[in-house]
Amino acid sequence: MTQTYKALVGTRQDGKLSVGFAQLDAADIGDGDVEIAVEYSTLNYKDGLAISDAIPIVQQERLILGIDMAGTVVSSDSSRFAVGDRVVMNGYGASETHNGGYTERLRTNADYLVKLPDGITTRQAMAIGTAGYTAMLSVMRLEKLGVVPESGVVLVTGASGGVGTVAISLLSALGYRVTASTGRMEEADFLKSLGANDVINRAELSEPGEMMQAPRWAAAVDSCGSHTLANVIAQLHYSGVVTACGLAQGLDLPSNMMPFALRNVTLLGVDSVHAPMSLREEAWRRLAKDLDMAKLEALTINIPFDEIPSAAGKILQGQIRGRAVVEIAK
Repeated sequence: MTQTYKALVGTRQDGKLSVGFAQLDAADIGDGDVEIAVEYSTLNYKDGLAISDAIPIVQQERLILGIDMAGTVVSSDSSRFAVGDRVVMNGYGASETHNGGYTERLRTNADYLVKLPDGITTRQAMAIGTAGYTAMLSVMRLEKLGVVPESGVVLVTGASGGVGTVAISLLSALGYRVTASTGRMEEADFLKSLGANDVINRAELSEPGEMMQAPRWAAAVDSCGSHTLANVIAQLHYSGVVTACGLAQGLDLPSNMMPFALRNVTLLGVDSVHAPMSLREEAWRRLAKDLDMAKLEALTINIPFDEIPSAAGKILQGQIRGRAVVEIAK
């Protein structure tokens, strides 16, 4: 009997996307020089957008969904990887232009893969996922702009989400004073357990504000965009820095030039999809060194493979706290 592999597949027909589970044979699990037995994946905000087709992320007629995966190499024609290597894939167009990680078996290009550093299991890699890896990229960008713990308070918006929870954990471990902004104030104690010193209601930032406001933040990690990001920019101290990596509130940025011209502030974009391999490898090394794995476990929930479609709606509605791991291999 031919071996088949369970996968969550998106099929686009007449512009509309339908999503469902399928049994795929070896010819349907992707193209490339490395084959991986997928052990874990995760559910990110972007996965929710892709599955719901709220934004047309899936650009092919038929694709395996899932922007992340971690597993073990079972076959390799690449000099970079050997059978038995533990690898992770984040972004690089997975679930957009080529097959992603919601599958028991994946064949893909070696250039999309990072060998996991010692100290991170495949499950922990997916507890981190694109969201946590993006948080690390954000912290690294702040550091390169000279933001240090002595600079002052760092704000983290969307604090209850995947990027936010990992960013809080990382910044706290590195000695920064962190303020968390969330729409779920009932999560305040949880966010403080991750390392937040203070928690504010997102309503303080989510409505239209003045062009220049009282300075509050030395730096910020923003995953919301729209009015939230505009207000953060207006509240940065002189030479303050904010990284922008998400659009949970919206795609727009109703800001102005005054904070840039009068306070010398910096707005940094953070892209996790096409980040170069050297930066990815550095980020994963830093995660292995700087992220408290006990805190990571505390902010992680498990989602059964079969429940990904229903959970996708919940993550878009802000109903999933922290990071969500999907167990692929039984």
